[in-house]
Amino acid sequence: MHAQIVLFDGFDPLDVIAPYEVLYAGGTASGGAVSVELVSAEGPREVVSGTGGLVLRATGALDPGRAGLILVPGASGRVGEPGEVPGHDAGAAQWQQDEFIPVRMGRTLTTELPTLMKAAMDNPKVTVSAVCGGSLVLAMAGLLEGRHATTHHTGLDLLDATGVHAIRARIVDDGDLVTGAGVTSGLDLGLYLLEREVGPQIAHAVEELFAHERRGTVWRNQGPAPAGL
Repeated sequence: MHAQIVLFDGFDPLDVIAPYEVLYAGGTASGGAVSVELVSAEGPREVVSGTGGLVLRATGALDPGRAGLILVPGASGRVGEPGEVPGHDAGAAQWQQDEFIPVRMGRTLTTELPTLMKAAMDNPKVTVSAVCGGSLVLAMAGLLEGRHATTHHTGLDLLDATGVHAIRARIVDDGDLVTGAGVTSGLDLGLYLLEREVGPQIAHAVEELFAHERRGTVWRNQGPAPAGL
């Protein structure tokens, strides 16, 4: 399995690094059955995160035609208190000056990323994944309507408002779409993807290496719906 992890300006570093390390370790443990790279919609470049100006390098261009996994992170920056985030009628300068997370995610819509991710989601050989606000990036691009997904708990209402079946779970498996909740769920998401795509022994070996036990039940749209809880 080849994994492409997407970088965009303002990305959250932990959303990227946690699954990258898990998948890379999975490649080592599996004798090369997993490979992983950092990519961007624009191709090879230095990409500045939303956390302290930390820079990671995309070594390739996002290729929606390549079989495997594509993972989209969320953004980091200012969350903003109620009433603090600029309204829709605010001037462009105010939005640019205040580096709020929704602004950074929204800027991805002005790049080639939505077009490339639509092509990826139309490719039956690709599994799309997202960590934290990455689900919102895809939803804001109109790519998740009618799907089951999760995101950071503060964004569940927004996810639901875009026509997504927002699920309050650590990991949500919706077939060719697998999403993780808050930022640290990138570890759990990476381990689950290893188990699903490569096998439980590889996932367990990496879990042991990282001294991290996955949390929660992976939600799937299967079985009877709960009642009376």
